[in-house]
Amino acid sequence: MKLKLPASVDAIISSLQAKGYEAYAVGGCVRDYILNRKPDDWDITTSATPWQVKEIFNRTIDTGLQHGTVTVLFGGNAHEVTTYRIDGDYEDGRHPKEVTFTASLEEDLKRRDFTINAMAYNDKEGLVDLYGGLSDLQRSCIRCVGDPVERFGEDALRILRALRFAAQLDFSIEQNTYNAIRGMAHTLKKISAERIAAELIKLLTSGHPEYMEHAYDLGITRVILPEFDAMMHTPQNNPHHCYPVGRHTIESLKYVPADKILRFTMLFHDMGKPSCRVTDADGIDHFKGHAQAGMEISRKVMQRLKMDNDTIYQVTNLIKWHDYRMEATQENVRVMLNRIGPDLFLKWLDVQYADTMAQSGYYRKEKLQRITDVKKCYEEVTDAGQCYSLKNLKLTGQDLISMGVKPGPRIGQMLNLALEQVLKCPEKNQRDYLLFYADTLIAEDKTDK
Repeated sequence: MKLKLPASVDAIISSLQAKGYEAYAVGGCVRDYILNRKPDDWDITTSATPWQVKEIFNRTIDTGLQHGTVTVLFGGNAHEVTTYRIDGDYEDGRHPKEVTFTASLEEDLKRRDFTINAMAYNDKEGLVDLYGGLSDLQRSCIRCVGDPVERFGEDALRILRALRFAAQLDFSIEQNTYNAIRGMAHTLKKISAERIAAELIKLLTSGHPEYMEHAYDLGITRVILPEFDAMMHTPQNNPHHCYPVGRHTIESLKYVPADKILRFTMLFHDMGKPSCRVTDADGIDHFKGHAQAGMEISRKVMQRLKMDNDTIYQVTNLIKWHDYRMEATQENVRVMLNRIGPDLFLKWLDVQYADTMAQSGYYRKEKLQRITDVKKCYEEVTDAGQCYSLKNLKLTGQDLISMGVKPGPRIGQMLNLALEQVLKCPEKNQRDYLLFYADTLIAEDKTDK
């Protein structure tokens, strides 16, 4: 098998070989090239020690010398070059206690997680595949190198990585590897929230977010996201629904683009339903207040996962409004734009579309038509440049101060009252009218005194 290496990668490998060392492209880059996917990075493994690598190349960065990694800057590109190594005992379920450099490529490859990530290549020797990685690629299979219990015992994060790779590549997980995951899912408790979140993001933004169902079946969510398990156990006996809450959630993930905000919104949007479920005398389930409850639960979950504040803000706001259905009018659109902001408005419609598509067919045609109509109104509002926020209001706080209003809360109140006028009637966003309206408010204040 012949791989076309990038010029900088080929040059680094050739330079190491010219000095008498072994060197190969290794890991995910080889896997992705074989799959006709563009590799994100090209990593190189070598028999040279980090200090020998640094002697050969003029421009290097000490990325992780203790683990054998040097970043080589060559031809305008940066590539990690790592010495063959043997990992010592893993005491924390994540990091080896010590790392020993070795001259054996075989020893280096057998410490890696999955067979598809344990292949190496250079132009001189071709593909080095000691553990059946190519066969597993052809079979669309995720399989641990060696004993899966040992691999997961070394690094529990590999449990999530196996599922994430399966979702990204639409692969199955080999049975022994699958069984080991199920038996060792509890060890994910050793892994930091940040690392769990990073893998969860990659899984959810893959082409197959529905692999979250495997996370449930394997007992992974019971450890990292027990709120998801609660949804899986919650029925929805309601004409609008044909799935339990968890299954509805999984289906909804497939109907939004592979965007972090949208995928997390769909994952969390009904997390309030288990605690809000009420069954009436006819056996129909209702979930009043579930959006607000879901917003609060999702905020706590995302904080637990150490996710950034902007993501938390966007996701919780979309959850807050996900179940709000409004008549398709320009005024309603302006009001909603003011509530949720222009950056989230179209995402909000994406959320409602996905929510609808994951429900029963009950009134589906009408629900989808309403979304289409709202989007049309949105386009009319934005194309016309209509005002929907204080930012575009042709009355400012400074105007009010110039008119004799003392700085303080009343200025904000008056501006919002003026904005209400404009949201109802965009033609009123004229400076003369708004100054006149402000005058009336000032006069009313004086009368009240």
